[in-house]
Amino acid sequence: MGKVIAIANQKGGVGKTTTAINLGASFAVLEYKTLIIDADPQANATSGVGHDPKNIKTSIYECIMDEVEPKNIILETKTPNLDLIPAHIDLVGAEIEMINLPNREKMMKKVIDAVKDNYDFIIIDCSPSLGLLTVNALTAANSVIIPVQCEYFALEGLGKLLNTIKIVQSRINENLDIEGILLTMFDKRLRLSKQVVDEVKTHFQSMVFNTLINRNTRLSEAPSFGETIIMHDADSTGAINYLNLAREILQKNEMTNLSDSDKQIDLTNES
Repeated sequence: MGKVIAIANQKGGVGKTTTAINLGASFAVLEYKTLIIDADPQANATSGVGHDPKNIKTSIYECIMDEVEPKNIILETKTPNLDLIPAHIDLVGAEIEMINLPNREKMMKKVIDAVKDNYDFIIIDCSPSLGLLTVNALTAANSVIIPVQCEYFALEGLGKLLNTIKIVQSRINENLDIEGILLTMFDKRLRLSKQVVDEVKTHFQSMVFNTLINRNTRLSEAPSFGETIIMHDADSTGAINYLNLAREILQKNEMTNLSDSDKQIDLTNES
């Protein structure tokens, strides 16, 4: 049965989609069967792995609202072992349509449960809000990764998200864990980036991943080619960062099949 990880933060531009597609690709190249669920109406995860949202006829929206079988709409990607349930702009209306439905917080969980046994990991790319779609993702998930940008307002709004997670834990999904806080867009040339890292680690300590995601040109340009960073440039800093993150999560969950020598995470590009 696959582990479901939601990538969530109501702030936009913190690296949620970048993390969803590239962490998914990293698990995939480490030979873990992985599914990305694009739960953001902007459909950036869909385009980021090579599918044009304009050509998507059936998406996660139809699975949630019309009970379309998710196995019938799963798309392959350019990365072996990596599949996608796509999004479409129609997803914008889902939150309004779900409001008066019974068990509205658990509709995405029903979709995921139907395919969960076919994957080692299922990664949900959440929308930049704390609305019903994000609550659905947190209800379906085993854990949540919170990307935090290494910039001035890094901690802004984080309290609201953590409060939402606590509410979901207490009322709907008591098994939801915080997988970790992921520091993204780190620039080792900037004193501010290092100050943000120190501040977040001081506040949240062991909740913060050791792996940092550096600012990297190749990482930024990969989506314009419809490719994950692994397919775009496997030797880039961005690819190394996300492979390190995947290894760190595997070790934390005691899921790694790596040899003892490979378990040592390479942090040479991250300081």
